[in-house]
Amino acid sequence: MIRLAADLSVIVIALVAVYVLVSAVPNKYKFARYSEVLMAGLTAYLVAKLIASVYQPASERPFEIAGQAAKASYLDNPGFPSDHALFAMALVLAVWLGARRPRVALVLFAITLVMCAGRVLAMVHTPLDVVGGLAIACVGVVWYSAFQQKFSKKSS
Repeated sequence: MIRLAADLSVIVIALVAVYVLVSAVPNKYKFARYSEVLMAGLTAYLVAKLIASVYQPASERPFEIAGQAAKASYLDNPGFPSDHALFAMALVLAVWLGARRPRVALVLFAITLVMCAGRVLAMVHTPLDVVGGLAIACVGVVWYSAFQQKFSKKSS
């Protein structure tokens, strides 16, 4: 059950987000919205990697510290911030801001929280790792959105 929450839920989030972004965004806005979603996600990812390069709260993951096997998939890195949490939250924000579907985004956010709990229970992340991933996704997306709005006002 933990593995399903920790690993499978991110696939569900991605599939639902892609479906909503394809079906809910009007054709005349698709290129602009998809570009914004892509750039916001890349901005969040860049911010995460920059932070991870200067700050790592632990060099080992919780399962390594406990001397146990991981109960979910993971990348071979220290784990801060959680890439799963970052990716899922970026998709939640894409559905909310890009597709303008707040109800679907709320459901995806609930699934994201289940996934984050699963990642912690699977001992592949600490709570700080997943909160860091969620927060950095929000910061990256909000920063990019603010930058995009400022840039579009200057060019008009």
